[in-house]
Amino acid sequence: MTRYLVVPQWQGSPSSRAMQLIDGAEAIAGDLPRSATTVLDVPMEAGEALETGVSRLSSLRRVREQLAATLAGHTEPVLTVGGDCGIALEPIAHAARSTADLAVVWLDAHPDLNTPESSPSGAFSGMVLRAVLGHGVDGLSLDAGTVRPERVVVAGARSFDEPELSATAELGITVLTVDALRRADALADAVAATGASGVFIHVDIDVLDPAELAGNAHPEPFGATVAEITAAITAVRARMPLVGASLAGYSPASLAAATDDLGAILRVVSVLA
Repeated sequence: MTRYLVVPQWQGSPSSRAMQLIDGAEAIAGDLPRSATTVLDVPMEAGEALETGVSRLSSLRRVREQLAATLAGHTEPVLTVGGDCGIALEPIAHAARSTADLAVVWLDAHPDLNTPESSPSGAFSGMVLRAVLGHGVDGLSLDAGTVRPERVVVAGARSFDEPELSATAELGITVLTVDALRRADALADAVAATGASGVFIHVDIDVLDPAELAGNAHPEPFGATVAEITAAITAVRARMPLVGASLAGYSPASLAAATDDLGAILRVVSVLA
């Protein structure tokens, strides 16, 4: 049975609506099976960068430590729900401990491949995937080689910073456009080509077209539909075991509006769980 871990972390986001990620995570939590769901008590304070170039680093490290302690006892797949995309770092590390040749699928309008030096905002959510590959600050990155770049597939991204474009080419990361995702087997084929024996799938809801849901702090036009994303994930799962997953980025305008998008979000949750 899938376990659900809800992490209402906001400190990794650059958005003026960052605190609304808490409302989004809690709204999703309300529709998850209570007996299978754990909600992390995330610190409210912003935290400090500690001269690293990563905004709010001290709080982000604390949340990662809480995640590690909570995940340590789980052997079944866990779906981690955020909050910002920074919540994916430790769950990927956890999945890699049981699957040495882990593939990572990153479904996001942004590739999140900046470093502290290249980031225009200092927000960790824009650096998470690079930290997964071992390029980050102490306490907030994985060891190099934990996940190999040739086993990473970025899909649905359509807003790249120049350093991120360079990183995909230099590291050999596979990139699939939204148009490619419309062929349901394209993502599954790309994951199979990595030679991995298990996959971790991360979904930032901004991979979806803004017409699909309103609670998106970073809307990018020409995104995928819910049907396209769910079909692509289903095809991946038919080929390879899913050893972990994460969902992030839901930022409703208000608590009252949080339920407006839950139908779309829960369809994505259902294929990840």
